Formats: sequence, C-alpha cells, structure tokens
Amino acid sequence: MFVLNGEIHEGTAAALDLRDRGLTLGDGLFETILVVSGRPFMLDAHLDRLCSAAAELRLPVEREAFVRAVAMLLAETAAGDCALRLAVTRGPGARGLRIPADAAPNLLVTMAPWQPSMAFTDITLATVAIRRNETSPLSRMKTLAYLDNVLALEEAAARGADDALVLNTGARVAATSMANLFIIRGSGLLTPPVRDGVLPGTLRAFLLAQAAKAGLAAREAPLAPEDLFEADAVLATNSLRLVMAVAALDGHPLPRRAEKAVAALRGLVREAISAACGRDPFAAGSAVG
Repeated sequence: MFVLNGEIHEGTAAALDLRDRGLTLGDGLFETILVVSGRPFMLDAHLDRLCSAAAELRLPVEREAFVRAVAMLLAETAAGDCALRLAVTRGPGARGLRIPADAAPNLLVTMAPWQPSMAFTDITLATVAIRRNETSPLSRMKTLAYLDNVLALEEAAARGADDALVLNTGARVAATSMANLFIIRGSGLLTPPVRDGVLPGTLRAFLLAQAAKAGLAAREAPLAPEDLFEADAVLATNSLRLVMAVAALDGHPLPRRAEKAVAALRGLVREAISAACGRDPFAAGSAVG
C-alpha cells in the first residue's frame, strides 16, 4: 500500500507519465524515515531537509501534502515499526534539460519493514574509487540520481565489506554510500563539514546538537582517511541503522577505545526515539507496535 498524490493505492503499481523527469533525468528527491509504534521519528527534520533541497532545485513541493500523505498511510495500514520513504519527482516535462515552468510534481509515500536488529550494528568499510563531487549541490541532497552510491556499495561488497568509504575529489573523507561518518578522538566527536561533499544528515545534526550530554565536544572538521585509524572510535549514522560502529577499513581493524562514549551516544538516540514515539524498540521485552 502507498500514497501517490494524496490517494491511497493497493499493491506496488500505479500509472505514471513516461515523460516524468524523475524517470528520464533522476529529477527528484527522497527521504527515508524511521517509524516506531506508528509514529515517525524526526519527521520535521526530514521535511525541513527535503523542502530546503526542493527550493534550491526550484522544485515546487507543498510540505503539508507530505504531512497529510504520511498520516494517511500510517493510519490506513495501522503501521507499527517500519521505514517510510518519501519521494517527489518534478513530474512530466518536454524533452530536454531545461526546467519546465509549469512543473506538476508527483508525491509518493511508501513503506517497508524495519526491525530493531537492523540498527546499532558493527560494519566494515572499503575505500572505493568513486569520489564525491563536493562542488555539486547534489552532494548535499538526497536526490533520485543515486547511482554513484549504488556503484560505490557494489564495489565495496565485491571486496567483502559492508559499505563503502567515499572520499571527495580532494581525497578527504566524505561519507559512506548510505551514512554520515564520525570519529571519536579523546573527548571530541568530529564529522566532516558539509562543504566536503557531505549530506547534512538528520541523525548527524542530532548528534552534533546532543553530544555534550554524552560528555563529548562535537564539531565539524575535515578528515583524512588516516584519521580513522588514529581515532578512538569510528561511527557511521543514518536514519534506519542509527549509530553503527565501524570495525574495519580495507581489511584493517579500527580502534575500539571509546566503547563507553559510543554506548552513551546510542543511549541518547534511544531516549529520543522513546520520547518521540512512545516506546524504545530496543528495550528487552519491547513489543512491536
């Protein structure tokens, strides 16, 4: 079941104009949101990012249309724990690259299963050849043109890793194919700045704002690959897998000297989910809502 342009649909198929620029040019945006006990976590932050990117792309998006669609889908499906995907395409347009003046966007909300076992895992990374173009506005957005990430993950998987370490054109650390990166060094929590080709992740922003509660001083700072080996811990964060510990890079173990700090950061996320959604899905005996 999904919502397309304010209407509920069964199954996984719907009519879409073959001239839609989301199909022909990857002209659109998406967001992925954790839902616990039928309540979205950090929905406002995700919509803020989507609407900000849409404004930069001159893509007309009505925020409240997404709010209504999310509420409609969650109510209709009696959702418990799941992952929501919000997507918007620019809609149909004439052949060519110029942005149409009369764009009629398509708004789509879908859902997929999510289990607590998907989050707070350990992962391994492999450095890939694909580079993040920090000069492109798209490096700061979740656009439908996602093949760089797809191919980066495929390259990493072929080398036996769980995810890719993606550097930018200056060989500085940018991200993984699916997550923001942090290092803990002493009492500091560092993450690459947005200007280095980094998506301003919602959980990234949360940790930057809340890290002091875990005894860490958070800041943005350019990172080189060797900084990961010199850190006390390396973390990857995204909206569904939350705070992941990076155990190895290119087959070499990474330090794990900051386990208490990692646990404290994970605790902050759990507390925020519980406060927003009314339940900690990671608590012993927690029933799926």
